[in-house]
Amino acid sequence: MNLMKQHHKLIIITAPSGAGKTSITHYLLNCFPELSFSISAATRSPRKGEKDGVDYHFMTLEDFNQKIRENEFVEWEMVYEGKYYGTLKSELQRIWKRHQTPVLDIDVKGAIHVQQQFGKDCLSLFIQPPSLEILQKRLESRGTETADSLQDRISKASYEMSFKQHFNEIIVNDDLDRACSEAARVIGKFLQS
Repeated sequence: MNLMKQHHKLIIITAPSGAGKTSITHYLLNCFPELSFSISAATRSPRKGEKDGVDYHFMTLEDFNQKIRENEFVEWEMVYEGKYYGTLKSELQRIWKRHQTPVLDIDVKGAIHVQQQFGKDCLSLFIQPPSLEILQKRLESRGTETADSLQDRISKASYEMSFKQHFNEIIVNDDLDRACSEAARVIGKFLQS
């Protein structure tokens, strides 16, 4: 039985880095027991406290490239220079076998690619920061960026925001509680359809 060909729903949450995508995703996973987080594959090193198979499927660049050659990804991208991320087909199948709906927390290019493959079985949410200035302040407050990496993220965010119209819903995260409630309303409707 090929699960990729059946009509299984999935939800994509995408946003520029720092827009609140992860916070909103965690909120939704707590609200809806029928949702399950799709664990992305990544070639970067784990950050403090991250666990392989929980936060990401951490792998070497060689392993990642092997999976690309074997067509094991639904989508993959080099999100930052030398750092690859992707969604494994086996991860979606794992969730669907449990009769749950995968939630993909992925970058904008990957989100567009998945959306093209799954059409009406897919709901995509674009989380938009109130402004690039506010986004920059959020990223600075994390204390994880150098001046160069911060500028790279802001440039990338500006570019990614130009694609927001490609998604089913745009949710402006100027207030996290309100953004979470709006995302939950949209997802609840999608799950019942």
